[in-house]
Amino acid sequence: MAHLSFPNESAAYREARNALLDAEIELRAHSEKVAAMRRALPPGGAVPEDYVFERIGEHGMPEHVRLSELFHPHDTLILYSFMYGPEKTLPCPGCTHLLDGMNGAGRHVEQRASLYIAAKSPLARLVEWARVRGWDHLRMLSTAGNNYTADYFGETSRLSPEMRSAHGIAEGEDWDETIYNVFRREDGNTIRHFWGSELTYAPSEPGQHHRSGDAANPLWGLLDMTPEGRGSFFPKVWYD
Repeated sequence: MAHLSFPNESAAYREARNALLDAEIELRAHSEKVAAMRRALPPGGAVPEDYVFERIGEHGMPEHVRLSELFHPHDTLILYSFMYGPEKTLPCPGCTHLLDGMNGAGRHVEQRASLYIAAKSPLARLVEWARVRGWDHLRMLSTAGNNYTADYFGETSRLSPEMRSAHGIAEGEDWDETIYNVFRREDGNTIRHFWGSELTYAPSEPGQHHRSGDAANPLWGLLDMTPEGRGSFFPKVWYD
């Protein structure tokens, strides 16, 4: 296979870079394999109830909306659980920087799937934070008053005792957690859970960054291109 050659690079650099390129090609192939395995999953569990959320409607007013009404005009729905419960002064900085990047993709995702950002705070808080951050292409959804966040692991309250112990969650203690959940509408009626980002709860191997598997995070991908890598960097939340 022919390779590029950048100005003034040494033979040692090109040898190492070619070996890295082989690994990158393998990684690309494995990423495609993982995506194909995800698409081939058998039908997931039917949702236990038609959850009622709150969102901003077409006329700029708050309205209640059921899960079944969030799909229009698609049959696929992506819900991202945003760590911004009513007890928090500020939302999670990790979620915030991820959504900063996702905002630009939002206008394109909506051509193939419905996308909402769900959190337990009252709708007014979510809408205000979206305004502060300039999230013009993300739709906010309040889960206050329903069981969605607990049922689909946007919080830790329903983890097994073994998982609670592995994550160091003390008795009587719980917190919000970030997770993607994808739902599929079948025959225009039945709604099933298609996939959830369970890697959120999987332990990291030594030396692994705990967010390495988040393919929707452009920040990590960009920093991984640099000589310094992402290191222990974690962005801060600020008001613009």
